[in-house]
Amino acid sequence: MLYHLLYGLSDHSTFFNVFRYITFRVFLAGVTSFTICLFLGPWFIKKMTKSQIKQFVRSDGPQTHLKKAGTPTMGGGLIIVSIAISTLLWADLYNAYIWILLFIMSFFGLIGWLDDWLKITKKNSKGVSGKSKLILQFSGAAIFVLFMVMFTNLDFTVRFPLFKRFTVDLWYFFLPFAMLVLVGASNAVNLTDGLDGLAIGPVIITAFSFLILAYCAGNYKIAEYLQIPHVRGAGEIAILCGAMVMAGLGFLWFNTYPAQVFMGDVGALSLGGTLGAVAVFTKNEILLVVIGGVFVLEAVSVMVQVVSFQTTGKRVFRMAPLHHHYELKGWAEPKVIVRFWIISIVLAIAGLATLKLR
Repeated sequence: MLYHLLYGLSDHSTFFNVFRYITFRVFLAGVTSFTICLFLGPWFIKKMTKSQIKQFVRSDGPQTHLKKAGTPTMGGGLIIVSIAISTLLWADLYNAYIWILLFIMSFFGLIGWLDDWLKITKKNSKGVSGKSKLILQFSGAAIFVLFMVMFTNLDFTVRFPLFKRFTVDLWYFFLPFAMLVLVGASNAVNLTDGLDGLAIGPVIITAFSFLILAYCAGNYKIAEYLQIPHVRGAGEIAILCGAMVMAGLGFLWFNTYPAQVFMGDVGALSLGGTLGAVAVFTKNEILLVVIGGVFVLEAVSVMVQVVSFQTTGKRVFRMAPLHHHYELKGWAEPKVIVRFWIISIVLAIAGLATLKLR
């Protein structure tokens, strides 16, 4: 909104031409979302505490987690609001990608809100059943691909890092593939959200990486130089990614160990789904597996654990997801968190390096 208002004033003063630059608006969106999150955080935590919106901890988890019971949750709502307001203020609202991404973030956020609310009202850590959650997630993903077909000009090919011209045309199979990317990313982030600041750190790193990827994909000259797909209008996605990075940092102020608030499923499902949608729009679905490698490892650890136990009766890990395994090995919670952040940074650097290497 402010973008359209202020850039419209460029006819009267050349100073306002600065608002046409995506890089400048990424900065403004970041500052806005960080400010909203940081200043509303104390009020939000107090409100959640007063309303008894508190975390319930699974009894079969690490015993050190029992002390986390009663910590305010659903902090992801604050992140969503910060991102949405910042994006609406500084992005081009005629851009279809922006509206679709905001829809996905809101839809998956509602699923997470329902899950969190049921956990609170039932006073246990179960919430929405796994089957029901998947049905809701795939329903949202189906609407996403419908909007994608109706309002964007994306091709149905998949590209691979390190290969300049190797592409696979999935034809209409790309649509279920895109749905799988969204649902998979959403659940992977949710599985990672088990320690103070563990999930939001890699979310910030991944969002920053896709900020760069979106900007490059949206700029014809840069895309041509790097030999990556040029996606017209994708540059605006960088503004939402910038808002996500700084909203994440603002939230981390309160979520860092020991956490004053948890993001809950409302945050994890929405942020994961949005990152998946960004990967689809920028034609970096495979690269998301690399950059978001921490999320992938967490999700795979759960699948391996389930398959191993059901087929052999034995567990590969002491407990899944993976971060619990290291906790039970005796690693202190801050050590697990920081080391997973380090891995996330290394994977992000490796992923971005493929821009030049492909």
